[in-house]
Amino acid sequence: MTDSAASLGDRPSLLLVDDDESLCQALSHALAQRGFAVSVAHDADAAMRAARENPPEFAVVDLKMSGASGLTVVQALKALEAETRIVVLTGYASIATAVEAIKLGAMHYLAKPVDADEIVKAFGREGADPATAISPQPLSVDRLEWEHLQRVLAEHDGNVSATARALQMHRRTLQRKLAKKPAKR
Repeated sequence: MTDSAASLGDRPSLLLVDDDESLCQALSHALAQRGFAVSVAHDADAAMRAARENPPEFAVVDLKMSGASGLTVVQALKALEAETRIVVLTGYASIATAVEAIKLGAMHYLAKPVDADEIVKAFGREGADPATAISPQPLSVDRLEWEHLQRVLAEHDGNVSATARALQMHRRTLQRKLAKKPAKR
């Protein structure tokens, strides 16, 4: 039997969760070509409905979506099926969210843009890589501020008002800072 004739049941299941529909379409196609039976969800609620119907062996979860964050999805997927191998994708990478994603059970945390080969490679990696390159440059002041805001936000379970109070900052100022893309390293 050829690969194209193989039934979906013979292929490892993968749940792709991202609110960017065009990205989902492209990644879904690419991951299906690499041998996965892909199901797609565009928010946390849809992801959990799909996972309860068919717990995935693999999951690719966007960090920042409308509604609940990808961290919530990671935690729920791991509670549903501890063996699910999860990779978190984000265009808003920060140290705080990377640490939280790994603590909640994600295998890896990749900054967008990524391609399907990078995702598949991340699924295949076991444990940490001590050969990971260390940047020779310290983080910029803007990036340090972004990282600090993300860490405090994570400490307050994503509650912007509580985070603003903890930082002694006006809530709208914090929201404006959080809406910006992270500063370059």
